[in-house]
Amino acid sequence: MPNYPNLKLFIDGEWRSRDGQPVFNPADDTVLGTVPHATRSDLDDALAAAEKGLKVWSRTSPARRAEIILKATQLMRERIESLAETMTLEQGKPIAQSRAEIQRACEIIEWDAQEGRRVYGRIIPSEPGMRHSVLRQPIGVVAAFSPWNFPTSSPARKVGGALSSGCSIILKASEETPAGAVQLVQAFADAGLPAGVLNLVFGKPAEISEYLIPQSTVRLVTFTGSVPVGKHLTALAGAHMKPVIMELGGHSPVIVCDDVDPASQGANAAVAKSRNAGQVCVAPTRFFVEDAIYDRFTAAMAEKAASFKIGNGLDPANQMGPLANDRRIAAMETLVADAKARGARVVAGGARIGNRGNFYPLTVLADVPDGARAMSEEPFGPLALLSRVRNIDEAIEKANSVTYGLAGYAFTNSARKAEQLAESIEVGNLSINHYVASSAETPFGGVKDSGFGREGGIEGLHGYTVVKNVSHLMN
Repeated sequence: MPNYPNLKLFIDGEWRSRDGQPVFNPADDTVLGTVPHATRSDLDDALAAAEKGLKVWSRTSPARRAEIILKATQLMRERIESLAETMTLEQGKPIAQSRAEIQRACEIIEWDAQEGRRVYGRIIPSEPGMRHSVLRQPIGVVAAFSPWNFPTSSPARKVGGALSSGCSIILKASEETPAGAVQLVQAFADAGLPAGVLNLVFGKPAEISEYLIPQSTVRLVTFTGSVPVGKHLTALAGAHMKPVIMELGGHSPVIVCDDVDPASQGANAAVAKSRNAGQVCVAPTRFFVEDAIYDRFTAAMAEKAASFKIGNGLDPANQMGPLANDRRIAAMETLVADAKARGARVVAGGARIGNRGNFYPLTVLADVPDGARAMSEEPFGPLALLSRVRNIDEAIEKANSVTYGLAGYAFTNSARKAEQLAESIEVGNLSINHYVASSAETPFGGVKDSGFGREGGIEGLHGYTVVKNVSHLMN
């Protein structure tokens, strides 16, 4: 069994031990370790350290900042096997997906580091003797909150964006999957990041957010998680006139037009839905398939879903691991029961596997009525909902019928339909003919209840800066 790291807080360049709560392995319910809870004194120290670190880091050249950041990702790549094993232990995803997440985290940070050298201002032409210049400067100390489903890549988005823009950061990572953040921070510490620039805390989420956000030291709040919590944190930040970056829940529609091959697309859909056992904010979930190919698409997706080997993610033969916690099992059981009661058909999966560990199969429901709870509530698990539609217009209407608007997917071989879909689907990220919702160089974020602000791309770095206009009348 791989070793699980000793979990500590990281404040002002030093690791601190504290009492806390157990971390469980979702594959067998064993205790992996104890995640420490920060005291009020620890939080005060983190605030002071971040303020001190900001003075150093914001005045460090972008080239030097990039050098240190890239050294951290080099160390992460060298440690990828141990990092991936730890991730699978605490989160459950198959080891191949854990390796891919570490690689993705490095790519995100590396792109931000390089782009941080190009956060340019501009000179605005004016009359002789007057110079108008626009500066982009680091916004200041960032309070960042990351979730349990992507223990390394989600914190990487926030750390990469903040540090590459010249900000310091206090990261409150998930208590359920804390080691990913611990190992990320360790890489930065080993790379020579100045003390106080990056701080890591854990504890009771509500207590930490409600203490940190009102502090005058904190200038920006960034959060990835559920819509209700995101709205609460946004209101808290707004009360203190602080900007936020909110990447909240999703309920991604998938529109499948009748000009594609239903067999291959059905199989591909199952593979995409199985990623991280469906515990992904951009997971394809609501499939609206045109009538002419609906039955063949459904059969192909069900067949592929039933073929997945499910078990401990450390076994490379397994294609799906456990759900991260028992709350997700309860949610799947409730949503499936409701959909069945309303007339949906279970064509794959549908019941928990065993009674040890949080194993639940990829479950495909056909003929799901609009009134089923799962059609309006984000399942955040291995649940695919299939609905028959007459045409693309009906599909778009149904796709836009929920309050979410994070990601969407569409499959067509028609340029005309692709343009209509691009213009009409209400999401922040639309992928046509593939299931990759974002990359390091593209902006990522939602509309409607799925949040606002962007991570990734040039737009992501801009969120960590403030714009200053300087007008200089030269005598």
